[in-house]
Amino acid sequence: MANTSSRTLRLLSLLQTHRFWPGGELASRLEVSERTLRRDIDRLRELGYPVSSSRGVEGGYQLGAGGSMPPLVVDENEAIAMVVALGQTASAQSGALADSTLSALSKVVQVLPARLRRRAEALRSVTVDAPFAEAPEVEASVLGAIAQAIRDSERIRFSYTARGGAAAGEEARRHVEPHQLVTVGRRWYLLAYDLERADWRSFRLDRLSEPQGTKSLFRRREIPGGDAAAYVRAGLQGRTEAHRLVTVVSAPASEIEQRIGRWTTVTDLGDGRCRVEAEARELGFLLLGMGLAGAPFAVEEADAEVREAMASWASRFAAATADGGREPAGTVG
Repeated sequence: MANTSSRTLRLLSLLQTHRFWPGGELASRLEVSERTLRRDIDRLRELGYPVSSSRGVEGGYQLGAGGSMPPLVVDENEAIAMVVALGQTASAQSGALADSTLSALSKVVQVLPARLRRRAEALRSVTVDAPFAEAPEVEASVLGAIAQAIRDSERIRFSYTARGGAAAGEEARRHVEPHQLVTVGRRWYLLAYDLERADWRSFRLDRLSEPQGTKSLFRRREIPGGDAAAYVRAGLQGRTEAHRLVTVVSAPASEIEQRIGRWTTVTDLGDGRCRVEAEARELGFLLLGMGLAGAPFAVEEADAEVREAMASWASRFAAATADGGREPAGTVG
């Protein structure tokens, strides 16, 4: 077992790596009893660290935010990463974020041991930042909140202004599973799975505000193609344009809103009819949504690929139910 001082530092480091630790798991990591763990937690509180606790079967500990930020504990690799990342961010930004970045960089370098400082400087010297035009400023608080949510696999909500604005720059609330931060040029993007649209989306951070954690964790999904940066770049270049389908459904808007409203835009047309507007990169999702509507509909707007996919689905479903559903002689493409 480590001595009390080193164990306390180890405990602090663990608390800073996860938003929440179950008590039993944390004690096991430190190789101490839960009683000893409670004493160590009390010691951190006496030093000014705001550690909250919860009791019960699922009880545990969480390092919260306090009136002032206590010292951080990082290992060698984390310290080097901080120096390199802060240096690149400072050179890529302007305004308040750049000033804060430079201030943080100077503090880290000041306390970094000479050996680690040399390693960090060596890494920075072989890293090239390509010049780009000046980019909109991103608030440091937004960047930090999203980075923490990605680390903790926590769903978040935020306000977002889409490109071109929804009519006069109107903001919309989004609910997503954040997966990766990506830089393209000097702009920051968040690649996330949009829960209300059931599809992947990239969001420019300078158009994003008020990110809030929901305390709801998620299991990480596989990023399309496996490369977040490539996916965001392809979307910016227009290679992953969403398909659009607009239909008039013969059912009350209230019913359709309840069934598929979270993925579509439903407009009441009166006379027991409504217009449904949907967008998705995956054709299958568009068609599945209309199937879940559970009502007759007519296509008002759709591109050729959507119409072809609808015809293919209709043909395959019709073949599957023809002649009592006999097994087909071959595979239908």
